[in-house]
Amino acid sequence: QVHLVESGGGLVQAGDSLRLSCTASGRALSGYGMGWFRQAPGKERQFVAGISRGGISTYYTDSVKGRFTISRDNTKNTVFLQMNSLKPEDTALYSCAAKSLGLVTTTSDYNYWGQGTQVTVSS
Repeated sequence: QVHLVESGGGLVQAGDSLRLSCTASGRALSGYGMGWFRQAPGKERQFVAGISRGGISTYYTDSVKGRFTISRDNTKNTVFLQMNSLKPEDTALYSCAAKSLGLVTTTSDYNYWGQGTQVTVSS
């Protein structure tokens, strides 16, 4: 069992930056592909970014490319999402997720999920 806890969300202005963290307990994250997803009120959950278990490969949805960076520190069992140049449309609940076998997919078929951290961007 993997328990994931996100942190780092908050209320910021457009153009600001935030760094989200996702820390795991229970098992080492090094064997899992990791993803960040977000869900805005009234909208479906959306894939934001993903990273392979070794951190070599990263994936982003088009709307965040060039602004967001996903990374991981397996020694600290933590995955990060650096978000720069934030826009009001980035407002959502951000959740991290772990997928077995080190895979990364853009769909929600991950094995473990955190509760999420709220990001609100004002204009």
